Amino acid sequence: MGSDHYFSATPASAENLRTIRVRLAGTDLEVTTAGGVFSPDRLDAGTAVLLANMPPVPPGGHFLDLGSGWGPISLTMAMASPHATVWAVDVNERALDLVRRNAEAFGLTNVNAVLPDDVPDDVSFRTIRSNPPIRVGKNILHDMLERWIPRLDERSDAWLVVQRNLGADSLQRWLAATFASGYSVHRTATGKGYRVIKVRRHGTPPTEPIALA
Repeated sequence: MGSDHYFSATPASAENLRTIRVRLAGTDLEVTTAGGVFSPDRLDAGTAVLLANMPPVPPGGHFLDLGSGWGPISLTMAMASPHATVWAVDVNERALDLVRRNAEAFGLTNVNAVLPDDVPDDVSFRTIRSNPPIRVGKNILHDMLERWIPRLDERSDAWLVVQRNLGADSLQRWLAATFASGYSVHRTATGKGYRVIKVRRHGTPPTEPIALA
């Protein structure tokens, strides 16, 4: 694609819409993808590892799919938890259009496919599930995670999948150092060269001692 990347805001490459068959949330589906987005021809291996190794989503609340691409994680969460609101966030306008197309095709009215700045500031998340865009570079990736992980609700988790040879272990160390207070960071699964990393936000401790009777 030359200088055109899946994390470009408006890909210059031909859209080249296509249909692929995938299995999401235990259901065989035909989804629409396109050129200029991440993994347009298949469910990528990292996302497959994440979907196979993450726990069920909560029954409701706001969920975040950070770096949604054409939407496999968002669609999975929306189908599994129809009373939740799923925020599919990406900088790629073409990817967001595909999420909307696919959600509409499957009757999923609980998906909001939006740019990062279009998520209301007062929304916090019961869970974050993400195959983050590692190739944007370390600084941008760190900025993304420092922006969104603090928006987890208390006693809620982020689940990230990262390829081992693209820095999964160093990212886990950075997460543990950056979110050292009030969070815990663990590797929960490995598969096909990928790591699944769980970041849990714990409850806020009381600010004053509790008086004993």
